[in-house]
Amino acid sequence: MPTREQLRIWRDYIETAEVLRTRLASRLQNESSLTAGDYQVLLALTEAPQRTVRSSELATLIGWERSRLSHHLGRMQKRHLIRRVACADDVHGVDVVATEVGREAFRAASVPHLRAVRELFLDALTPEMLAQVDDVSAALREHLGPNSVAVTKEAFSASIDV
Repeated sequence: MPTREQLRIWRDYIETAEVLRTRLASRLQNESSLTAGDYQVLLALTEAPQRTVRSSELATLIGWERSRLSHHLGRMQKRHLIRRVACADDVHGVDVVATEVGREAFRAASVPHLRAVRELFLDALTPEMLAQVDDVSAALREHLGPNSVAVTKEAFSASIDV
């Protein structure tokens, strides 16, 4: 059983991460035309070769259930952010493609989003604390096993060069 102190630390971590995620999502939506889900989908598409990913693979990449992704993609398609097209090599497969409107919305949202990341997260931490957060994240990823984090460090680093 965890100790009272361990449970306090756990709860502080979870509650703080949720506040951070909520504030980042709120700022993203207020400062752009994108929801956090839109941004996550467009980030994955932006990182993909030819800006195209099979729908089932996209669900795995971003860690969503296929039904959730399907409904979200429908909303994004109505807003002309993405297109869904039949796979050339699979009768049942669907490729998801970022449209020019979607790519432009992603580019426009990235600057204010990265500013919010700096203001809400990075500015609160010293370089030493940031290194500790990196160590803690790495330890958790290793403990949770392969595929525990949808976006790799390399893919994320490439995405910030918008």
